[in-house]
Amino acid sequence: MEEIPAPEVQKTDQPQRPVFLTVVCILTFIGSGLSFISSMVIGIFHDLFIRVMEEVAKTIDLPGMEMISQASPSFFIASAVLYLAALAGAFEMWRLHKRGFHIYTVAQILSVMAPMYFLHLSSPGIVDMILSGIFILFYGSQLKYMS
Repeated sequence: MEEIPAPEVQKTDQPQRPVFLTVVCILTFIGSGLSFISSMVIGIFHDLFIRVMEEVAKTIDLPGMEMISQASPSFFIASAVLYLAALAGAFEMWRLHKRGFHIYTVAQILSVMAPMYFLHLSSPGIVDMILSGIFILFYGSQLKYMS
C-alpha cells in the first residue's frame, strides 16, 4: 500500500488576529456601519425626516424625539463623518495596525461630545459615554497584538 503524503502546512510570519479583537471589530462594523448609513441618510433627506418624525410624534410619544427633530442636517452629517472615522479605525485594528486605535478613540470621543455642540446639551449622554468607554477599553486591551 502506498503512503499518502500529509499536506504541507504553510507557515506565515503574519501575526494572527485574536478572536476577541475580531469580535469587537465585527460589532463595530455593524454598529458604526448602520449608524453611518442612518446619519448620512437623515442628513441628506433632513426635511423629509423631520416631516416623518412630526407624524410619528402625533401617535407615539418617544423620549428625545423633540430634541432629535430640532437637530440641523449638519449634526447628522458630522455624526456620519465620525462614524466613518470609527469604521476606518476599526478596519485598521482589524489589520492589526495600532494607529486604528487612535483614530477610533478620537472618533468616539468626538461622537460623545458632538451632541453637546450641535444640540446645545450641558453634558454628554451617559449611555454613549459608557458604551464608547467600554469599546475603547476593549480595543486598548488588544493593543499588544497590533504594530
